[in-house]
Amino acid sequence: MRAEPINRISKKGLRVWRIYGVFQTLIALLLGIGVGIINFFTGEYIWLYIVVSVIVLIIAYLLIYLFPKVRWTRWRYEVREQEIELQHGLFVVKRTLVPMVRVQHVDTEQGPILRKYDLASITISTAATNHTIPALITAEADELRGRISVLARVAEDDV
Repeated sequence: MRAEPINRISKKGLRVWRIYGVFQTLIALLLGIGVGIINFFTGEYIWLYIVVSVIVLIIAYLLIYLFPKVRWTRWRYEVREQEIELQHGLFVVKRTLVPMVRVQHVDTEQGPILRKYDLASITISTAATNHTIPALITAEADELRGRISVLARVAEDDV
């Protein structure tokens, strides 16, 4: 088996994923508050408040701390002349090879949170699928987009 790809995404990506985890945890908290309000008016089950609180705390730990850390640790990529190799996953590590001859176009994307941290994501489109490299420094993402575009054009000319 090949060695894993050498490039990592920006460490700032970990912070961004933790911010996304905070938003997801807030949604879980709002649902928990809703369950608590319904419980208050329909029946007085004190244990339900404890269960909902523990569930929200577990969700917060997983979404804010553990999952982003594991995801950042496993995310790797490498752009070679003939292919792009991606490795990512939370529980199952997935490794993907995208041949340059299959690349149709490359996009960069930057939402408000990514923009605040000077990050961007690259989406590599083939005829069948899209592959994303998340949380790259914006200048690095622009340079990588241009490099992949040139390599895909050269690979297409060789065929």
